[in-house]
Amino acid sequence: MGLSEVSARIARAEAAAGRAPGSVRLIAVSKVQPPGRVEAVLEEGHRLFGENYVQEAAGKWPAWRAAFPGVQVHMIGPLQSNKARQAVELFEAIHTLDRPSLAERLARLAQARGASPDLFVQVNTGQEPQKAGLLPGDLDDFVARARALDLPVVGLMCIPPEAQDAAPHFAMLAGMAARNGLAGLSMGMSGDYEAAIAAGATHVRVGSAIFGARDYAGR
Repeated sequence: MGLSEVSARIARAEAAAGRAPGSVRLIAVSKVQPPGRVEAVLEEGHRLFGENYVQEAAGKWPAWRAAFPGVQVHMIGPLQSNKARQAVELFEAIHTLDRPSLAERLARLAQARGASPDLFVQVNTGQEPQKAGLLPGDLDDFVARARALDLPVVGLMCIPPEAQDAAPHFAMLAGMAARNGLAGLSMGMSGDYEAAIAAGATHVRVGSAIFGARDYAGR
């Protein structure tokens, strides 16, 4: 499909939902993509990317940041506490804050650095035991706790169950964000980002529709 077609579809989805042009930010998910594909998207002028692995991001983005001014990289994969220090140096935003111990670790790092990436709290809307994220019933208390730690929580993130209609999960996340006074909604991927935009997404995470299928061989 490519960047231009994804961008056009986002614009059409914004219009269909009665939303302002440019109100949705496209995170191009570049994890495990060959450098040539990522560089082609950078050459097209896109500047917001998403990575799942701290070490992978550390190995490739410093050089691209130097070559392409204005690049931002967001962490969208699970974050281990022992990678938190490196993550706060690498990323402008972390979309996977999902437990008290990580919140406390990030708060200590933010206090020491005097700065923190923007944070999205990941919610396990499908309550899937194998998936990361706060259970919906635990979210309000967690957001209050994170705010008490002076963490810059700007929104919520979810990954709906693969076998279910994503729309009810997006609506649930939007309701929880509104209830907690959070403007950011990181939801929607290659197969469902238009439904996410209709539900109020501010960030959509699209990889294969932009770059093509990933090759995980050797990982």
